[in-house]
Amino acid sequence: MKKGKPTMTTTTQPKAPEYSPGLEGVIAGESTVSYVNPQLVTLIYRGYDIRDLVNHATFEEVAYLLLNKKLPTQAEYDAFVAVLRKERTLPQAVVDAIKTFPKENPPVHPMDLLRTSVALLAMHDPDRDDNSHDANMRKAVRMIAKMTALVTYSYRINRGQEEIAPDMELGHTGNFLYMLTGKKPDKDVVKLFDATLICYVDHGFNASTFSARVVTSTLSDIYSGVVAAIGCLKGPLHGGANEEAMRMLQKIGTPENAESWMLDALARKEKIMGFGHREYKNGDPRAAILSRMAGEFSEKIGDTKWHKMATTCEAVMLREKNIVPNVDFPTSYLYFLMGLPIEIYTPIFAMARTVGWTTHVIEQLDNNRLIRPRALYQGEKHLDYVPRAER
Repeated sequence: MKKGKPTMTTTTQPKAPEYSPGLEGVIAGESTVSYVNPQLVTLIYRGYDIRDLVNHATFEEVAYLLLNKKLPTQAEYDAFVAVLRKERTLPQAVVDAIKTFPKENPPVHPMDLLRTSVALLAMHDPDRDDNSHDANMRKAVRMIAKMTALVTYSYRINRGQEEIAPDMELGHTGNFLYMLTGKKPDKDVVKLFDATLICYVDHGFNASTFSARVVTSTLSDIYSGVVAAIGCLKGPLHGGANEEAMRMLQKIGTPENAESWMLDALARKEKIMGFGHREYKNGDPRAAILSRMAGEFSEKIGDTKWHKMATTCEAVMLREKNIVPNVDFPTSYLYFLMGLPIEIYTPIFAMARTVGWTTHVIEQLDNNRLIRPRALYQGEKHLDYVPRAER
C-alpha cells in the first residue's frame, strides 16, 4: 500500500466577537415608532416629518399618532383629548405621599421626585395587574395625562407651595403651564411649548427608551419600564443636558463674553453641554426648528440676549470643533425665556417622552423577545484558589 503524505490538520481560531463601545451602531431591534436619518437631518414619527408635525399638529395629536399608528380624525381627536382631560387628576393617596417627600435645602432633584411619584401611581392604576395590549394602552394614556400633575405637584409641594388643581378647559400643554404657575398662559407661549414637547416625544432607541424596553422585555409592567426610563433620563449625558446648557449660558453672562468663554472652556477640555449627538453629525433637525422659534420669540418679547449668546456659542463650536447643537441647547434658553425654572427642564422632557416610552413598551410587549446581550469578558482566567489562611 502506497504511503501518502501526512495529512496536515489546521485549527482555526474562533473569530473574536464584534464589540461596539456604547453599542454605537448596533441594531438592537425593529420599530415602527420613529426614524432618525442623520444623512438627511430628518426625524420621522410614524412616517411624518417632525417639521410638519411641529408646524401643523398639537401635542395631543402626536401622542395619538404614536399610540394608534395613525393621525386621528376630528372625532377621534376630540375623544382622545376628552380622555386625557378626564385622567388628569391624581389619586389622593399619591398626592398625600408626595407631601411626605423630604424637603431639604437644596431641594431634592425633581427627577427623583418624579421617579418615585410614577412608582406610586402604578399601585393605584385599575389595570395594574393586566399586561394585555388594551390594558397597556389605557395605562399609557393615564400616565401621559397624569404626568402634568406628577411634575407640577411634586415640584411645588417640595418647595413649600400649594398644588394647583388641573384646569379641564385647557389643552394638555396649557394646563401644565397653568398648574406650574397658577396663571393662564399666553396662546403663543402654549404653541411654543407644544413645539418643544413634540420635539421631545420620541427619538428611536435612545438610552432611556432602550432601558424601558429592556425592563419590559422581561414581561415586567409598563410602569416599571417608565420608572427605569426616568432614572436613565436624569443623567446629564441624556436628559439633564438642557439644565446644564442653561447654567452654562448663565455663567457666560453676556453675548460679548461668549466667544472668549467658549474658547477658554474648550482649552480646558470642558464638556460643552447641548452640543453633539450620537446620531446627528450634520445637524439636529429639532435644534434647527427650536433655534428659529427661540430667535423669533426673543424678538417678540424684546429679550434677545440669550439668543445672541447662543448664536455665538454655536458659531464657535462649529468653527473650532465642527460640532453642532442638539435639541437641548435651544430648548434650554427658550424655556428660560418662558419663565420656567431650570430644575424642571428634565421633568418636562420626561413628560413629553412618556408618549414615546409607553409606545415603545407596548411595541416591545406586542412582539416580545427578552433583550439579553453578551459581554466581552476581559478579566483573568483559570486562577488557582488559595486558601484564606495562606493569602
